[in-house]
Amino acid sequence: MNEQTRYEIMKNRELLKGYQISDVGAEATDQEQKLLPVSSMKKKTGKREILLPTDFENLQISADLRTLFAVRKSRRTYAQDAVTQRELSFLLWASQGIRKFPEDQRQITFRTVPSAGSRHPFETYLFVNHVEGLKKGIYHYLPEVHGLEVYEDREDFSKELTQALCGQKFAAEAPVLFVWSALPYRTEWRYGKKAAKYILLDAGHVCENLYLACETIGCGTCAIGSYDQEGMDELLGFMPGPSAEREYECVVYAAPVGKRK
Repeated sequence: MNEQTRYEIMKNRELLKGYQISDVGAEATDQEQKLLPVSSMKKKTGKREILLPTDFENLQISADLRTLFAVRKSRRTYAQDAVTQRELSFLLWASQGIRKFPEDQRQITFRTVPSAGSRHPFETYLFVNHVEGLKKGIYHYLPEVHGLEVYEDREDFSKELTQALCGQKFAAEAPVLFVWSALPYRTEWRYGKKAAKYILLDAGHVCENLYLACETIGCGTCAIGSYDQEGMDELLGFMPGPSAEREYECVVYAAPVGKRK
């Protein structure tokens, strides 16, 4: 191992600690400076909205948690059946749904997954190939209304998506691909330079909820961290990094979903 590689490994390992002794006495966070927080929900694009069903009692759900833990695994092959809108709705609610808003504080959300400081830095994008009642295209989840909006009305994304996923065709051609982006400033507002660690921890909570929710309704998923960063960000129209701008957004995780064979 050469010295440059050793240096990069050491630097990356420091991310696991979240902060260093040298950070003591550093500049106050924006919260400490009494600056107003940004919303934990991205503004709508103004394109067509689709409200999702919430009558989950009609889903055939396995509630045996012990069994779910025992059978949960990454699944890379899926049946040809379409995912229903009700199933997709349940998976979105389970992974990023809002349980309630604090009174008079709609910048803060209490969701189905934990998040450091309840900052919830993620947005959910869907590459839809085969979902009942939805045209093939790219959608954005709107947790405040539990619905979707058309993010980009295009059907020709398969080749670009496969390339951005480093050739993982099974994910690009799954009935639906969940892609989570992070808006780091939501968490940085409270935690400053510590935020990166907390954001990555939060991403794990989101995807694990998706795994368990999939298993309960006869679906499968596979967490994907291997992708071309520039390719995925470009596909969703995000500004290239690195950047310290408050509006900065980047892809951090993905997971295809389909019916189990």
